[in-house]
Amino acid sequence: MIKNIALFGLALLMGTLAMAQSSKQVNWVYSAKKIADKTYEVHMTATVGGNYHIYAQNAGDGPISTTFKFAKNPLVVPNGKVKEVGKVVKKFESAWGHDVLYYEKTVDFVVTVKVKSNVKTSLAGTVEFMVCNDHECLPPADVDIKVNIGG
Repeated sequence: MIKNIALFGLALLMGTLAMAQSSKQVNWVYSAKKIADKTYEVHMTATVGGNYHIYAQNAGDGPISTTFKFAKNPLVVPNGKVKEVGKVVKKFESAWGHDVLYYEKTVDFVVTVKVKSNVKTSLAGTVEFMVCNDHECLPPADVDIKVNIGG
């Protein structure tokens, strides 16, 4: 029994360390820009390290696509889908057996939000993503998002 608990603990630790590797390969920077009365562009910019790439929101079957989940905030209403701004690469990857879509070096994910009043609030949530290079893929990672808006 103790041996099983120790093995489970080791497996959990290794999984945590592997997930930490993915998040170390991508640096996320969040900012907001007012574009109209009570309307903001929220930028979630990913800078990818080394020779890794990050998958698009619709990468194709196989890899984990970049996915944004925003926490409910009664003061903030997302206006449309998250857009991708960057040089998308469409390439056949033998690991998946077909073409996939990804970004190298940097990509800016942008969503427009409206605030319901002139108070300071934030857009919060998580981004799930996966990075690969020509030789390996790191396990998917989840990173918290928090961007101050309004006021």
